[in-house]
Amino acid sequence: QVHLVESGGGLVQAGGSLRLSCAASGRTFSSFAMGWFRQAPGKERYFVAGISGSGRTDYMDSVKGRFTISRDNAKNTMYLQMNSLEPEDTAVYYCAADRFSDYVPIFPREYDYWGQGTQVTVSA
Repeated sequence: QVHLVESGGGLVQAGGSLRLSCAASGRTFSSFAMGWFRQAPGKERYFVAGISGSGRTDYMDSVKGRFTISRDNAKNTMYLQMNSLEPEDTAVYYCAADRFSDYVPIFPREYDYWGQGTQVTVSA
């Protein structure tokens, strides 16, 4: 069993920055593909960014150049640095772990474990 805990969400003005963290339990974190998803009220959960066990990354188009995903395997932690935030980035952000993929999965159904989510609100 893997337990994921997100932190770092909050309220920020447009143009500001936040860094989300996802702390994972378990000794095999380094082999997991990890992802960040977001879900706004009344909308589906969408892929934001992901990182494979080998460090390959992928991003949704609207966050490329603004968000950076990274991981520190020694700390069992994944990060999402979010810069130049826009009101459209407002959502609950979830981290997820995939035990088996050696690529970056982009669909929620591909992930095995989920955190509880952290709210990000960007004011205009």
